[in-house]
Amino acid sequence: MEKLATAIAEFGFPVVMAIGMGYFIWYVWKVITLQIKPALGKLFASSIKLTDQLRMLDQDMIRLQQKVNVVLEYREQQKLKSESKKKGNNNEKGKR
Repeated sequence: MEKLATAIAEFGFPVVMAIGMGYFIWYVWKVITLQIKPALGKLFASSIKLTDQLRMLDQDMIRLQQKVNVVLEYREQQKLKSESKKKGNNNEKGKR
């Protein structure tokens, strides 16, 4: 603390604060370039991977929905065929 008071007395408050601010800016720049940028790179890679997985799941859901629609349509056709056969059998019994 005494060294700080001596520096302020010798060079003046604005000069000492400018040096302190320069050190603060250098420290923040160092933290950003050494810690935050690599973490953001990893995060970006993870987000791309998750986006690709989401697209694949969406495509799988679309294919699954198409298959379900085909099965439902097939069931309805089978139901209509069985109903028409029953009606046909009932009509034959009534004609005899």
